[in-house]
Amino acid sequence: MRRFLTVPLLMVSAAHPAGAQTTEDPAAVTLPPIVIERQGAGGEVIDSDGYVAKSSRTATKTDTPLMEVPQSISTITQQQLDDRNPQSLSDALNYTPGTRIGAYGFDPRYDAFFVRGFPATYNGIFRDGLRQYNSPSGIFRTEPYGLEGITILKGPASMLYGASNGGGLVDLITKRPTETALNEIEVQAGNHDRYQTNFDFSGPVTAKGDLLFRMTGLLRDSDTELAAVPDDRVYLAPALTWKPGDDTTLTLLGEFMDATTGGTAAYYNDANGITDYFGGDPRFNDFEQRQHRIGYEFEHRFDETFTVRQNFRYGHLDTKQQYVYITGREGDVFGRATGLGYEDVDTVVVDTQGQADFSTGPVRHTLLAGVDVGYVKYDQSSGFGLAPDLDAVTRNYGAQAIASPDASFSGGQKQWLTGVYLQDQLKLGGWSLTLGARQDWVSTETTSPDFTTGGRSTRDQSDHEFTGRAGLSYQTGFGLAPYVSYSTSFTPNVGTGPDGAAFKATTAEQKEIGVKFQVPNRNAMITASLFDIEQENGVFFEVVDGVNTEVQRGRLRSRGFELEGTATLDNGINLIASYAYTDLEIEEGAAGTTGKTLSSTPFHTASIWADYKVMSGFAEGFGLGAGVRYTGSSYGDDRNTIDNEARTLVDLAVHYDLDAVSPKLEGVRLQVNATNLLDETKVTCSSAYCYRDAGRTVIGSVRYRW
Repeated sequence: MRRFLTVPLLMVSAAHPAGAQTTEDPAAVTLPPIVIERQGAGGEVIDSDGYVAKSSRTATKTDTPLMEVPQSISTITQQQLDDRNPQSLSDALNYTPGTRIGAYGFDPRYDAFFVRGFPATYNGIFRDGLRQYNSPSGIFRTEPYGLEGITILKGPASMLYGASNGGGLVDLITKRPTETALNEIEVQAGNHDRYQTNFDFSGPVTAKGDLLFRMTGLLRDSDTELAAVPDDRVYLAPALTWKPGDDTTLTLLGEFMDATTGGTAAYYNDANGITDYFGGDPRFNDFEQRQHRIGYEFEHRFDETFTVRQNFRYGHLDTKQQYVYITGREGDVFGRATGLGYEDVDTVVVDTQGQADFSTGPVRHTLLAGVDVGYVKYDQSSGFGLAPDLDAVTRNYGAQAIASPDASFSGGQKQWLTGVYLQDQLKLGGWSLTLGARQDWVSTETTSPDFTTGGRSTRDQSDHEFTGRAGLSYQTGFGLAPYVSYSTSFTPNVGTGPDGAAFKATTAEQKEIGVKFQVPNRNAMITASLFDIEQENGVFFEVVDGVNTEVQRGRLRSRGFELEGTATLDNGINLIASYAYTDLEIEEGAAGTTGKTLSSTPFHTASIWADYKVMSGFAEGFGLGAGVRYTGSSYGDDRNTIDNEARTLVDLAVHYDLDAVSPKLEGVRLQVNATNLLDETKVTCSSAYCYRDAGRTVIGSVRYRW
């Protein structure tokens, strides 16, 4: 049974925590070609030009132009990451329509976010097209500097990916070896005593370019706005690509990360809501995590028709989380207790695909068949003890030694997932039809303490589900591509309910219509979509006897509209603009919540980011970026009795490429990024527990790239 104390561990669950397209119509207008920058040397890559993505493998597992994809998709390109310099995955997503961050205020422990209203932390994160398995509090952390792009596929996608979030998935694209030399060194410094060094070296190893390498890494020593919460990190990501011929590619991808942050970042909530008393203590508040991953991507093309691929990854992480939490108050004295938790997680994922490109009469086919296998195993140990009282007047944080409690086994789980899938992409003139089906089988073995015998008890559970996707789009000769699609999802849930049994699988289905517009004669794209998602058997948090416990019940329905535009223009302007309306209704839930809106889900969100670089004249090389993010009001609990205020945040970037000053300084860039520049901080409540928003962050950097 997974039960988490309300204050320090409220976030340990998902609920918290290529070119212009033309038609074959001879009367159609031909759009001018657009140069596409390929950011990697094979494998799961994004083709883009500045801020505008052209194609990605995420939506179909084949190299498909985004204009042909009959589903809403957003892409964060390498240029966007460079300009905005995000420090977390949540930061990277904060200009994406339909993606909600900040529901739990300032908390660097996990990247907690929602896609189209549904929590995606556990079942919505993929790495290079493979699911990123996690455990209840053992969640793989993401270093944005190690990414060359991010693709967000909206809505159910289980037909290709099996277990995934009903609102959509986020595919993180790892930096890969480049065919030309790329070298970069950067130093950063920011408020809260933040110091970081980055490096990124890539290029060919051999003269003929059949062996490529990349080594990316960083070292960070940082405090945060909470004195008890550090943000320290060591990150190394080696990569190697071997290309023995034009038709064969093998890429090895590795990663090691050692990260330390706080065991809790929460403030104490009393009967009147949030207080200004920090719930933890700097003497006992570390959250240490080590993770490593190793995998490969193999592709071989036999001829113009047949191609095979296999992607594999093994991952491991172990955590040690220690924290203090307030148990109650009597007068000026707070009673406190301690918690200690360990988790050990091993995961294996492998996806084997065969692709055939052929024609039947006038119809062109891209047929894909695959077998997808995943495995996750985790063990938990935990312990609880007492901590010295906290004086409400003197606030004696850190003044007293705090003993660590003993930890013992508290649970574990093994889960196997096997899926077989078949997809066909059919093209006839400007029409594109995508059809796909998948069958998944899941086996879960849950182990928990048996307090009667003093040993362990094991429960087995089996699930299976059929999922599919059908989508139709039409590309006109003037850049417009309307589409319609239907897709379903199937999400086995890692973890157990109050009775100790494994959760049932969560299922969802989506109906979507939309339109994509590639602006003629401009490197710009606009997309709009209307969607309707229904989810069954979701996992929610419910406070039972003062303990925040995961329960499974109910039905949710998310309906909304999304609008997004991206552009990179010849005059030095880069632009992202978006708006989303999301109505997430609880159709069946806990007592008193049916017909209500799910907590911390704003109806309206909007954002705009623009970056301008002077291309000539006395200010050549100087650039300025600015962004505004609006989050509308929402409810702080599922019964809709608490209100969260709307908020508007401002971000800023200033950069200067010094090669405009002297050729000897070519490759040197000075940059300053400010997130939440105006230090606008309010309270956000989720599931009736309230958090303080993250404050202003300012980071200056000097980068040399050659």
